[in-house]
Amino acid sequence: MTTATPARTLPPLGGFSPALVGLELRRMLRNRRTVIFTFVMPAVLLLLFGNNAKYRGTGVGAGNVTGYIMVSMAVYGAMLATTSGGAMVSVERAAGWSRQLRLTPLRPVAYIAVKLVLAMTIGLVSVIVAFAVGGAIGARLPVHAWIECGLLAWVCALVFAAFGLFMGYLLPSENVMQILGPVLGVLSFAGGLFVPVDQLGHVFATIAKFTPVYGVGEIARYPLSHDGSLWLGVLNVAVWTSVFAVGAMWRFRRDTARV
Repeated sequence: MTTATPARTLPPLGGFSPALVGLELRRMLRNRRTVIFTFVMPAVLLLLFGNNAKYRGTGVGAGNVTGYIMVSMAVYGAMLATTSGGAMVSVERAAGWSRQLRLTPLRPVAYIAVKLVLAMTIGLVSVIVAFAVGGAIGARLPVHAWIECGLLAWVCALVFAAFGLFMGYLLPSENVMQILGPVLGVLSFAGGLFVPVDQLGHVFATIAKFTPVYGVGEIARYPLSHDGSLWLGVLNVAVWTSVFAVGAMWRFRRDTARV
């Protein structure tokens, strides 16, 4: 007498669920280093460089210099947050969790989607924190620019969520954020986030346009300044997002190929 084996049912959406995202978010927020780097550091930099009476009284586009710096720091905070959220996969790789996922109903696409949603969630919080600090120290923007700059800084940070995933699969777990933190700082200077591109000189201004930070900064600040090349910024973001996303998928498949 044989016993029929029950059919294996796959979870909806390949295993993606809000509960799983919430679990990952709580796990990430327990890391004090992550909280400091993603939420506190951009706010502190904004207070150091943007809390200036001269900047509050100097206009940029439809706002003031303090507002311009606030948007830049919101972009920087979103970069740090989304990168660290994506790079969390490095810890799971070290524990052998990535390979174990091949034995579960959780689909690779759903796993990547969870990491991206997690990264974008903490990126949104980082932008809100930067804007709250900016409003407190006198940043001035039109109402529509507050909304548009904030949304663009957040949405365009998707490129760094993909970057974090790619680096998380490429670098060892114990070193990933120690390496990526300084790298993001250098990219921010080189990409015109901390210093306007037109003040970098011709050679460095040309180099800046090829960095992944350039497009995010140009797009996020455009509703305020209406300056710079918007189409070039969009192209920059699209290309770098595609490069990092393809790289992340390649490394993920290679990392989980042997089970």
